[in-house]
Amino acid sequence: MTTHLLLLSQGASATGADGLLESLQSLFTPDGARVLLRASVVLLAGLPLTFLLSRWTRLWVGKRYSAQHGMVTGKVVFYAGILIVGVSVLQEFGFSLTPLLGAAGILGIAIGFASQTSVSNIISGFFLMAEQPFVVDDVVQVGDVTGRILSVDMISVKIRTFDNRFVRIPNETLVKSQLINLTRFAIRRVDINVGVAYKEDVARVREILFQVAKDHPGVLMEPEPQFHFLDYGQSSLDLLFGVWTRTENLFRIRNELREEIKKRFDAEGIEIPYPHRTLYTGAVTEPFPVRILSERPEGAAENWPRTRPGGDPEEGGGGHQSTAETSTPIPLDEATP
Repeated sequence: MTTHLLLLSQGASATGADGLLESLQSLFTPDGARVLLRASVVLLAGLPLTFLLSRWTRLWVGKRYSAQHGMVTGKVVFYAGILIVGVSVLQEFGFSLTPLLGAAGILGIAIGFASQTSVSNIISGFFLMAEQPFVVDDVVQVGDVTGRILSVDMISVKIRTFDNRFVRIPNETLVKSQLINLTRFAIRRVDINVGVAYKEDVARVREILFQVAKDHPGVLMEPEPQFHFLDYGQSSLDLLFGVWTRTENLFRIRNELREEIKKRFDAEGIEIPYPHRTLYTGAVTEPFPVRILSERPEGAAENWPRTRPGGDPEEGGGGHQSTAETSTPIPLDEATP
């Protein structure tokens, strides 16, 4: 029967279309029908068995070790099962594997040179599995991408960002790049930058911040909150307030604390300043007064005349002016030191 089926391919090349037709008709003989039946049984039984075995392996390894080990092991079992089923079907049809293996060796060398990147990603995947810097469902940051790990595959890692975008990162990139695991440990510190006016009592501000942390149920008192006086800023006293919370509550606690700090500062009269500038003539304490000398009427041109010393308008302008002072006005550009 094997010899009869091997003639299927030989007849196609020797006699052209007529030979191929005769060879196909030979499959509908009693011997050919038995071969088709055995091949169909192998195919119909092998594929579902491969799916079930791959799924069982993934679940068992995932429970015993980790989810990412389960995913990779399940894929290895799946591809190995598909290969075994395919080889079995070919053998039922009488194909010899020896020529195929020889051709596969030559083809494998060519594919190896053409798929160096894929091979590098596969090897990097094994390094990631051994080192295990993250697991499935961890939140990681790679470059400007931050999201939750969906799967760890042989060639790449799949990530879903917080705005529901799908990102695929090759394993080689993860090995070469800096990776930050945001959920590796059970607790995280929430750092909140706070700026208060120079007139405020820092000790009082510190007491209010600690009271806000103590009143919040999601803040851990062990480790205790931290308060740091960072610097004298240009417009404020720069402070850093850090509290500890469980990692899964990080973003929620940070938002709630910022809202509560703003409410408490408003209730206690603590000023949160905004950037401003003060002009000085050179004196240590006396600020330079800035006065509005003229106002441009609505619809006037951009070169509306300003007043020169002596009360005369600039050349090229009209004679209309309005001053906020009765003394001789001084234009701003000439008054600036």
